[in-house]
Amino acid sequence: QVQLAESGGGLVQAGASLRLSCAASGRTFTGYAMGWFRQAPGKEREFVAAISWSGDGTVYAGSMKGRFTISRDNAKNTVFLRMNSLKPEDTAVYYCAAGPRPDSDATAYDYWGQGTQVTVSS
Repeated sequence: QVQLAESGGGLVQAGASLRLSCAASGRTFTGYAMGWFRQAPGKEREFVAAISWSGDGTVYAGSMKGRFTISRDNAKNTVFLRMNSLKPEDTAVYYCAAGPRPDSDATAYDYWGQGTQVTVSS
């Protein structure tokens, strides 16, 4: 089992930046690709970004490319999501997930965190 714990969410104004963290513990983190997803109230969970184990490969949802950056520090078993120029429509619970490959499909991931709330006010 891999346990994932997100942090870094909060209430910010439009235009601000946040960096989310996802710390992994338990079974070795080695080899897992990581993804970030989000779910807004009344909406389905949607893909945000994903990164390969090595960090060389990244995938972004089109609407977030250029504003969001995913990165990882394998020595610290942590994945990050840097979010710039936040908009009210970015308000959601953000989840990290671990799986065998970086993928926009949520079903490709084996482990999920509990999520962290991001609220962007206008």
